[in-house]
Amino acid sequence: MKPRVLLEVCVDDAQGLEAAVAGGADRIELCSALELGGLTPSPGLVDGARSSPVPVFALIRPRLGDFCYGPALIDTMRRDIDAVRDAGLAGVVLGASRSDFRLDRETLLLLSSQAQGMGRTLHRAFDLVPDFLEALETAIELGFERILTSGGAPTAWEGITVLETLAKAAAGRIRIMPGSGINAGVAAEIVKRTGAGEVHASCSVPAGSPGEKIVALGFGSIRSRITDRRTVEGLYRVLQE
Repeated sequence: MKPRVLLEVCVDDAQGLEAAVAGGADRIELCSALELGGLTPSPGLVDGARSSPVPVFALIRPRLGDFCYGPALIDTMRRDIDAVRDAGLAGVVLGASRSDFRLDRETLLLLSSQAQGMGRTLHRAFDLVPDFLEALETAIELGFERILTSGGAPTAWEGITVLETLAKAAAGRIRIMPGSGINAGVAAEIVKRTGAGEVHASCSVPAGSPGEKIVALGFGSIRSRITDRRTVEGLYRVLQE
């Protein structure tokens, strides 16, 4: 029997975590501020995720913007990794770049050492690299379990050709996990063409309007989204067919 495709859902609050698990997610990427591409989750959210019935990987990203980190931010990331371990979560999601957008091997080695014994995913800092095959080999050398990537494009569908190339070059040495813009309409074809054994999605829908005053005072955004259980269920069904 062919192994089923696993679904990882990224969430940024406790309600999203509950919705993702209830909808059938096989693994959670725990974040904060998904509207900013995801940041490190709060200590309270990390602690609350320890009772999750499915594995939880916490994103370690201390600020928005690029992925070039100096000593102070690297120290923060190492402390965040320790907090995730102390909470008993399954793993962490890491990434670091040099100024030329190549993977920062030295920083990733340091963070990986801090995360020893935990699962590790290389995040979409990978999508910025000038040479995907070079970065692929670096990720394998560093012992990452998987690479979350859109193939360097805004969405995985737009980057499908690169994803196919990466899957072939990986040759089973590391998992290539397509992510960004994946929904029930494109998931089956992406899996068919890449042979992916797992995919990553937000499964989110627009949230209700927070109100004009909330937006005007900078406390919310009209573009906010929330994890939707039915959307998770729909994508999960497609991946099992």
